[in-house]
Amino acid sequence: MSKKQVTKAQTITAPKERIEKDLLGERSLPVDVYYGVQTLRATENFNITSICVGDFPALVKALAMVKKACALANKKLNLLENNKAEAITQACDEVISGKFDNQFVVDMIQGGAGTSTNMNANEVIANRALEILGHEKGCYDIISPNNHVNLSQSTNDVYPTALRLALIMSTPELYESIALLGYQCKQKAVEFSSVIKMGRTQLQDAVPMTLGQEFEAYYATLKEDLDMLKAVTDNFREINLGATAIGTGINTDPEYSSLVIEELCWIADIHFIRATNLIEATSDMGAFITLSSMLKRTAIKVSKMCNDLRLMSSGPRAGLNEINLPAMQPGSSIMPGKVNPVIPEVVNQVAYEVIGNDLAITMAAEAGQLQLNVMEPVIAFNLLRSIKFLTNAFNALATRCISGITANEEHCKSMVYNSIGIVTAINPYLGYEVSTRIAKEALATGENIINLIKRDGLLTEKQLADILNPENMTQPRRQFSSDKK
Repeated sequence: MSKKQVTKAQTITAPKERIEKDLLGERSLPVDVYYGVQTLRATENFNITSICVGDFPALVKALAMVKKACALANKKLNLLENNKAEAITQACDEVISGKFDNQFVVDMIQGGAGTSTNMNANEVIANRALEILGHEKGCYDIISPNNHVNLSQSTNDVYPTALRLALIMSTPELYESIALLGYQCKQKAVEFSSVIKMGRTQLQDAVPMTLGQEFEAYYATLKEDLDMLKAVTDNFREINLGATAIGTGINTDPEYSSLVIEELCWIADIHFIRATNLIEATSDMGAFITLSSMLKRTAIKVSKMCNDLRLMSSGPRAGLNEINLPAMQPGSSIMPGKVNPVIPEVVNQVAYEVIGNDLAITMAAEAGQLQLNVMEPVIAFNLLRSIKFLTNAFNALATRCISGITANEEHCKSMVYNSIGIVTAINPYLGYEVSTRIAKEALATGENIINLIKRDGLLTEKQLADILNPENMTQPRRQFSSDKK
């Protein structure tokens, strides 16, 4: 083989790497990656969840929007040269479009209060900006991740601002899933408005109601929580951008904070406001706690709904069997014909996850010390996960369960008229003592309440028909007649 051929072969097989350095020394990276040495070290240090920042596109997009706003503000203040600012903003636009999600490789849970996430963004944007200007990645003397992309910034104002923006952008899908679930419950409320069934307290027969009223209650609770979630999310419009390290605004121009927030408003099309006290806003986790609590509240309420669905559909022969859930899959590897309520079951499990996430967020928020809360990454991780999990779970519950529910109308009706609980509807006519005697005898003998009343001549057929009219038993009515005959 000639010397020329050897050189060519070596060129083909040689690893394509570049060298970068930081305060800890030099490291080699694949030449084609856009992240740099600080991101590399973070991937080695924080191999925790195998879930990366890039797995949450809304957070990546939010980071790039914040970086773009910073670049534009610095340009207007003549702190960043025009060509560098334009290259950085173009790179930010490409990140916003989703082109570089796979370059955000830092684990969501990390030490350093989010510094690794911020540097991941700085390095990706800087290296893409260098390419735009015709330079090789890593030529940080031209465009630096710290000196240019991170100009007038700190992780401590960029990261929480980006998280707030990411949450604002992520919650509309959750709103839509709650609205869809509420819509399906409302449809069933109308469909089942005439299906009378037995209401229960403490799993014991109580008084009659309609199946429609039950689903109307589900709709009402979902609507209430949707309105409250929207109000809570509105808190995230208050940001500390421009606060830098601890809220004093060190290393920024006096006009910078107002200017950068104005730029971010235009970029994100969201009306952000500057926190009244930037030192307080830099360390405070109150808005995150409130949102997490609301997510937990909604999860618990929907989980309770799923418990109801599983009870009402229990059987089909040896349970309540009031409703039929749509069959989604075979339910057993050993019991032929068995079908399980798998959609309500999975939603229950999502609720437990959200409840656990809320506890993690609570402890992380409490762990803040002095001017910064370094546990913010786990808060970000769990909030974004809870929103994603609930969105998917509510969509599944709405489309793969609620929409296909049918009622066993005759069975529900027979349980009402054979129930001991029906005596409550008759109590105003016969009085508590007589009604109790009738109920005790029915329990002891298994006899029907109505038959016992007829046997003793306590009410006429006409009175019974009026009293036991489903409409009269399931809503308020005027004062009853005192006549017994």
